[in-house]
Amino acid sequence: MGVFSRFSDIINSNINNLLDKAEDPRKMVRLIIQEMEDTLVEVRSSSAKMIADKKELTRQSLRFEHDVEQWQAKAELALSKDREDLARGALLEKKKCAESAQALADELTHIDEHIAKLQDEISQLQDKLVDAKARQKAILLREKSASSRLKVKQNINSEKINDALNRFDHYERKIDDLEAQVESYDLGSKSLADEIAELEADEKVDDELAQLKAKLQSAPKSDNSAK
Repeated sequence: MGVFSRFSDIINSNINNLLDKAEDPRKMVRLIIQEMEDTLVEVRSSSAKMIADKKELTRQSLRFEHDVEQWQAKAELALSKDREDLARGALLEKKKCAESAQALADELTHIDEHIAKLQDEISQLQDKLVDAKARQKAILLREKSASSRLKVKQNINSEKINDALNRFDHYERKIDDLEAQVESYDLGSKSLADEIAELEADEKVDDELAQLKAKLQSAPKSDNSAK
């Protein structure tokens, strides 16, 4: 079953509303485009038939106009020969041809109006079709983008990646254990730099002690000592 029931439905339709209500927008827009293209073919075919009919009626109208001129000339000729009866008959034929020409002219006017309407409808339908195809392209791009993002999300949250990250954590813990074992051997032992630093510290203390002794020895004795 089609989306549209007649041509006016397409022209007056709101594609956004149709897509919003659709369970599958991609399928819906494809269906809309197909119906528009089929309708465009039908309208163009109808327009082409109208144009062909116009050409045929125009040729007939020109023949009747030519016949009007011919019967007028014949009526004049018959009257110049004193054949009033023949002149009357020629004028009657002229009248018939003139009436037929006028009827065709009226029909041509109607056809011109119909062709103009068809051309306007074709223009409107083409605009709708361009819009629908643009929407189709946008929908496909959005769907492709969403699918790519979903795939990335699924990969990020996949069990394989989680397992790999867990293995990394396990390996890091093992390395931490190895490094801790290495550092444990250094506990309680002094490095060469540490021992030298201690010697330097001891030497400074010895120097300060010597300076303090010298200061005390050089100080004057108290009065009690003098007595």
